[in-house]
Amino acid sequence: MGSTHTTATAAAEAEAYPKPWVETPLIESRALSKAAGCRIFLKLENLQPSGSFKSRGIGNKMLSCLSSSSAMNKTHDQNPQDQKKNSKPHFYSSSGGNAGLACATSATALQCPCTVIVPTSTSAYMIAKIRTAGPSVAVIQHGDSWQEADNFLREEVLPRDAERGVYVPPFDDAEVWKGHATLVQELQAQLSGVPPEAIVCSVGGGGLFAGIMMGLDQVGWSSKVLAMETEGAESLNLSLQRGELVTLDRITSVATTLGAKKVCGKAFEMARSRDSVQSIVLSDAEAAMGCWRLADDERMLVEPACGVSVAVCYDGRLRKLLPGLKRESKVVIVVCGGSNITLDMLVGYRETYGGIEKETITTDDRDVPSTVAVQDAMDGQS
Repeated sequence: MGSTHTTATAAAEAEAYPKPWVETPLIESRALSKAAGCRIFLKLENLQPSGSFKSRGIGNKMLSCLSSSSAMNKTHDQNPQDQKKNSKPHFYSSSGGNAGLACATSATALQCPCTVIVPTSTSAYMIAKIRTAGPSVAVIQHGDSWQEADNFLREEVLPRDAERGVYVPPFDDAEVWKGHATLVQELQAQLSGVPPEAIVCSVGGGGLFAGIMMGLDQVGWSSKVLAMETEGAESLNLSLQRGELVTLDRITSVATTLGAKKVCGKAFEMARSRDSVQSIVLSDAEAAMGCWRLADDERMLVEPACGVSVAVCYDGRLRKLLPGLKRESKVVIVVCGGSNITLDMLVGYRETYGGIEKETITTDDRDVPSTVAVQDAMDGQS
């Protein structure tokens, strides 16, 4: 009886707090549809409060912790002043990337303090983004890598805040997956209950992928899922090839936010056990190309970690991966977003990897705006 009461109280508490994420639009892209030879729909997770899909999973994890904390406090004999003091946890993240930013924006939405431990390699740009996410957000730099920052958080920082401190994992947590599953629930409504032929998503630690697979199970869809990685960050693909979880020695891809040395076990098991899943690895050049072509075609700025999913729409890649696609087939690309991108960075990627565009103009998508832009640029150089 007591457990049931506490669960019900926690559920009621959850409704009392604002959701740290939003329902994002699903738009049909005429340009990408023309390039891919089917109907391409973009799920715009780049419009989340943090600029990436991370707002869903991390926001849900924090909301769950906050609700449970409030519910537990109300089961004890505390005066109102003590309840108010103890009801708000202090959230801690060790990510200098999109997970840290999502923790900061979610904490601000939930009116809770937050501390993000970032490695010294984190760019000043991302540190500024995290710090400006809210007045109760603190940033501490420590260590040369994420692992060193995470160890410092767990071993030094959290023990000093044992009563209120809550660790927020970036991807390997059931509440994180549940948060990401809400993306598919939105798709069900936005597509009027008709499942797409396929969903394309990027894979780093695997939290988004695991959530999408859970969401597909919840709505009863059997859509194919293309799990996209880049060379130098393909921990899922290598694990599937070897039949066991593999830890990469290091991350060499430019898509640094896909840089989990080991994918979470849940994602590995789902990918290994489902025939509907294809693990795909593209080059850094292809991922970067996906970024600048999305900017040309849809005026959106995303990281290479997102560009790798967009890249499959161009140069016949999607038709090769899914040969049964027809013109009317619907494919959803999860535009996962990411905040570690600027115009200067995008220009730099194009300067470094622009040679791949020579392949682009050999395809039959010459009416696609980004293809025309490539042709015009090359004509201007001749």
